[in-house]
Amino acid sequence: MDHHHPHSPITPLPAHRRVGLALGSGSARGLAHIGVLGALEEAGIAVDAIAGSSIGALIGAIHAAGRLDGLKAFFRSLDWLGMMRFVDVVLPKSGLIDGARISALVREHVAARSIEALPTPFAAVATDLGSGERVVLRSGDVIDAVRASISVPGIFTPVRYGSRILVDGGVVDPVPVAAARALGPAFVIAVDLNHGVVAHRAAPRRPAHKTAAASSAIAAWARSIRQATVDLPARPRNSETPATAQLARWSGAEGPLPNIFDVLLTSINVMETRITESQLAIDPPDLLIRPPLAHIGLLDFARAEEIVEIGYEAARGQVAAVR
Repeated sequence: MDHHHPHSPITPLPAHRRVGLALGSGSARGLAHIGVLGALEEAGIAVDAIAGSSIGALIGAIHAAGRLDGLKAFFRSLDWLGMMRFVDVVLPKSGLIDGARISALVREHVAARSIEALPTPFAAVATDLGSGERVVLRSGDVIDAVRASISVPGIFTPVRYGSRILVDGGVVDPVPVAAARALGPAFVIAVDLNHGVVAHRAAPRRPAHKTAAASSAIAAWARSIRQATVDLPARPRNSETPATAQLARWSGAEGPLPNIFDVLLTSINVMETRITESQLAIDPPDLLIRPPLAHIGLLDFARAEEIVEIGYEAARGQVAAVR
């Protein structure tokens, strides 16, 4: 994002004050990380290490690879229909979405195969579904690590990582301050994307423009899935599966009931918000950036420009404290 805001130059930190970033979870709100990174770069603050959880891991890995501009351009071009095409639905087993297309996105923007080969030290945080333990991935395949970290339970299928089954890092560590500090930096900047979200959910309202766009996108998505499934063996040509029928109902105007994505994502989001409050009180970062994103829905990827700008302004308003 090109910014031309007038500002005073900020003196970079001394060499001995290495800076680490803890990029938090938050689905579409995670695009604010792009704005935060832009503000830090503009201020002359070099990032020496990055730890990310969920969407923070995806954006953190691509920034660690030095390829964030390409990701920024991708999200700028994304609308609701484009987002739905990016989702690879599977028959519900351990998740609704396989995540292969997400993996392809990361592969497109990260040249390195392994975490160790990234130019900037990086860690992705995931959750061991068997033990409930936090898993900090600091080596191995970068695609697998990011894919594990973003595996929202019930939405994405889990990832088999060695002997472990891994899901979203936000389940246990939504803002990975400790993981960032463990990479070596003396000064940790954390980005919490979910501050104020629970209070805002008390009176949820969908903007009219979003409802129309989402309905249109889901309707098109349902039609494409229906077309793909009518050719399955032993199924009448014009029949519908329960899943495609439900998608069609989502595209109508039947009322304000949330769909399954809203229910799962929002429930996990509420949990993550509470965990974040407790963890930040116990292990506070040296600088905490909380972009005002409570009005942004968890699937509002089509509002990328706005979300990136919110992250940029929030970081720009606080970087003087890092001087």
